Amino acid sequence: MNTTRRTFLKTGTLAIAGAAVLPKNIFAAPMPAKMVGVQLYSVRDDMNKDPLGSLKKLADMGYVYLEHASYTNRKFYGFSATEFKKILDDLGLKMVSGHTVMGPQHWDDTKKDFTDAWKYTLEDAAVLQQKYVISPWMDESMRNTYDNLKRYLDVFNKCGELCIKSGMKYGYHNHDFEFSQRLNNEQVFDIMMMNIDPKLVVMQLDIGNMYNAGAKALDIVKKYPGRFENIHVKDEIKSSGGESEYESTILGEGVISCKEVVDLATKIGGTTCYIIEQESYQNKTPMDCVKEDLAIMKKWGY
Repeated sequence: MNTTRRTFLKTGTLAIAGAAVLPKNIFAAPMPAKMVGVQLYSVRDDMNKDPLGSLKKLADMGYVYLEHASYTNRKFYGFSATEFKKILDDLGLKMVSGHTVMGPQHWDDTKKDFTDAWKYTLEDAAVLQQKYVISPWMDESMRNTYDNLKRYLDVFNKCGELCIKSGMKYGYHNHDFEFSQRLNNEQVFDIMMMNIDPKLVVMQLDIGNMYNAGAKALDIVKKYPGRFENIHVKDEIKSSGGESEYESTILGEGVISCKEVVDLATKIGGTTCYIIEQESYQNKTPMDCVKEDLAIMKKWGY
């Protein structure tokens, strides 16, 4: 894999813009009980080369729900929010969720308010009628001390309040450091779960990422029942090289008990949104992988 998800998130940027007025995000129809989607980072090279053709291929596979991983200069994969919404509508696709990193630069501590850039991020997400706005990374400066982490978790809750005003939910997506890093002798993930308000902030549990830190999704779902309405469905195998010991693979072919985790999350975790993500492909094409992953989820009854 040429670009790791971790590196991609660390180097991603957002535009700085003027003050924004957030629109109400009213869905044309109620969300179904279960939504199975795909994280577009899974097919990132395809999306970069040919976003329209790639989206059509995903629609033809049977995908309806998507989660984006590209928002720069107020554009999604090179398109404005209104342009991209029309593309999705024409293909029968829905952007249920989106990954955009919220960093320290998006909170003005002197004004106790979010910056214009972040307000525009939420405005554009509302145009796409996203249900979730997910930050998939936490800058090291936000978690270098216990007090700093708690301060930013309060900002997370404030962002949740802001998202609710636009008919959306704010969320955070874990990697592995949340389970390996400790502050005041407490695991970062536990600090987060104890300080984010579940009425305001969704924890999007990536069931594969944590494995690199020795954590297991089954244990986490049991420890925090009802807290994971949106999850990343991902399997892991020993890495053939790279910065992590494990890399993602076709669902059911790795070391994660994926079906067992998904079933438990559905039963006690409150899960209704299942986002497939595969970042490594073991000599298969990304498109073939996500097609196979969707077929497996359907076979499992999702």
